[in-house]
Amino acid sequence: MAGHSQFKNIMHRKGAQDAKRAKQFAKVIREITVATRSGMPDPAMNPRLRAAITAAREVNMPKDTVERAIKKASGAGGGEDYVAVRYEGYGPAGVAIIIEGLTDNRNRTASEVRAAFSKHGGSMGETNSVSFGFDHIGVIAYPQDAASEDDMLEAAIEAGADNVETTEDGHEITTAMEALMSVRDALEGRFGEPRSAKLDWRPQTTVTLDEDQARSVLKLIDVLEENDDVQAVYANFDIPDEVAEALAA
Repeated sequence: MAGHSQFKNIMHRKGAQDAKRAKQFAKVIREITVATRSGMPDPAMNPRLRAAITAAREVNMPKDTVERAIKKASGAGGGEDYVAVRYEGYGPAGVAIIIEGLTDNRNRTASEVRAAFSKHGGSMGETNSVSFGFDHIGVIAYPQDAASEDDMLEAAIEAGADNVETTEDGHEITTAMEALMSVRDALEGRFGEPRSAKLDWRPQTTVTLDEDQARSVLKLIDVLEENDDVQAVYANFDIPDEVAEALAA
């Protein structure tokens, strides 16, 4: 019986991982679709599409899946027509949250996001109601073995980046929002393709959460991220190590 239970547990976890992977693929394909239609279907001529393809590699999307998505988006009148949306609000403990999405139905997405906030102890606000507390920046990531710390710093400064942080996880280069693609291209020419290159919302201050608050906030964020129309969720909370350990237990 124990063996059977273990097998069922493994199958359940595999099913959950497969479902998560499928959802990641769907979100990346949606971004590839929008990127392709906003410019050329050739990544060399379309910076947004290049970034979307990099995101696809980050989640291990097969090359033929990427190519099919680009081909479908390039077809005349094929597929859904997505628009970019952004929602802002406050979660439990006053945590500020920004949601970015791509949708073919604004009313549906807004209604679902508002319902998620209401059901999980938050409230959706107006546009710019919380974003003033965040910096909207470009972030480029390279593995540590892509370059030495000095070489990466020198190249990033020459390319017009704002800052470089090197840790055991790799190099993180931050840029002004409008400089992301030019800095990315300059670094790619020297060090090869980055691990990722994307826009990010970085909070200027954070809210430290206790265990109960952390559970509530993480539940809301999980629900938001589960929405097919949501591409990314950003928030200004901080979870202390001891609280994270308690949650993991």
